[in-house]
Amino acid sequence: MHDSIRLPESDHARYLLRIGDLCLIHAQRLGEWTGHAPIIEEDIALTNIALDLLGQARGMLTRAGQLAGGFDEDQLAFLRDERDYLNPTLVELPRGDFAWAMVRNLMVAVLLELLWQRLQQSSDAEVAAIAGKAVKEARYHARHAADWVRRLGDGTEESHRRMQRALDQLWPYHHELFDGDAIDDAAAAAGLGPRGPELREPWLARMHAELRAATLQLPPDSAFRSRGRQGVHSEHMGHLLAEMQYLQRAYPGGAW
Repeated sequence: MHDSIRLPESDHARYLLRIGDLCLIHAQRLGEWTGHAPIIEEDIALTNIALDLLGQARGMLTRAGQLAGGFDEDQLAFLRDERDYLNPTLVELPRGDFAWAMVRNLMVAVLLELLWQRLQQSSDAEVAAIAGKAVKEARYHARHAADWVRRLGDGTEESHRRMQRALDQLWPYHHELFDGDAIDDAAAAAGLGPRGPELREPWLARMHAELRAATLQLPPDSAFRSRGRQGVHSEHMGHLLAEMQYLQRAYPGGAW
């Protein structure tokens, strides 16, 4: 088995890892829909969205690896321990049903669209170039998810019930997406990217508009706070990594 890598304490690298891990783990969960979506067109659509997210993850992990001392994207994707992944808990939660997938897709895609828009002005030229391509993909992902949220939320009694249930269960995890800390502060001071709290209000405005259009009720706020971006994950993350890392851990450096 291949030993895990340990990352240097670089705030800039960790800022980019948070973005890369968000895309990577969300793509892993979306990939579980391959062959299981309700219609074949959606099966292909979700697979393509997962591939877009993997491309975005590759860009961020590659740049983060350069800033962290020369790791490559595969090392960062497959050879970290659970506590060294910095994705929000929202994306590591189980696949769930189709309602769950569409609500989560909308929450993540709207966030990424807003984030990539801001990152186009990054002081890091490579990050800005990645964002220029990724924002177009995120815009499509958000529109695709919003169409399904409206269709199902304002659909039958059963589809509405399932959508509201998914929203009620996922909404408490949104707070973590916008928590600011020293890593955010360092990135903002260097012009690398925005602080999480700067995206909260535009994200909430977009989400409120989409939920109203879908006749869904915004859940009440709660005191619950997840901490995946700090490396403190749910019980689901270990199972996800066991599947995702198996081949590289069992056959290190394997070539096809």
